[in-house]
Amino acid sequence: MRILFLCLGNICRSPAAEAVTRQLARQTGLELHLDSAGTGPWHVGEAPYAPMQRAAHARGYDMSNLRARQLTAADFEHFDLILAMDADNLREAAARRPASARAELRLFLHKANGPDAVPDPYYTRDFDGCLDLIEEGARALLSGLAH
Repeated sequence: MRILFLCLGNICRSPAAEAVTRQLARQTGLELHLDSAGTGPWHVGEAPYAPMQRAAHARGYDMSNLRARQLTAADFEHFDLILAMDADNLREAAARRPASARAELRLFLHKANGPDAVPDPYYTRDFDGCLDLIEEGARALLSGLAH
């Protein structure tokens, strides 16, 4: 299974979702190909946002080797599932989706109990709240894949 996590700039939510899901998948023995991207170009090539990295590191997640990139048309062919952090990024991905795309588009939290969106901590400054939602979403995702 190939999964792409998607947010706006690919420096907070989607790289955190990639790192959290990767670690939890390893713990459960699931073999997944994971990546993350943003709908916008502003941070391409940059490491995840330092406050997000610190919050993730405090919980045992390493995001230091990740670099921001922008969603491409090829992603819709390469990945089985593209999970957006909020409705705006889901709409943006749907608008860019090629007619021949094979990837399924969904909200990241579609199987979790609670809100539909992971608020952007770049603006809210709530990095721990963001990680709480990402951990819940990753557990729900992995539970669904394991069954």
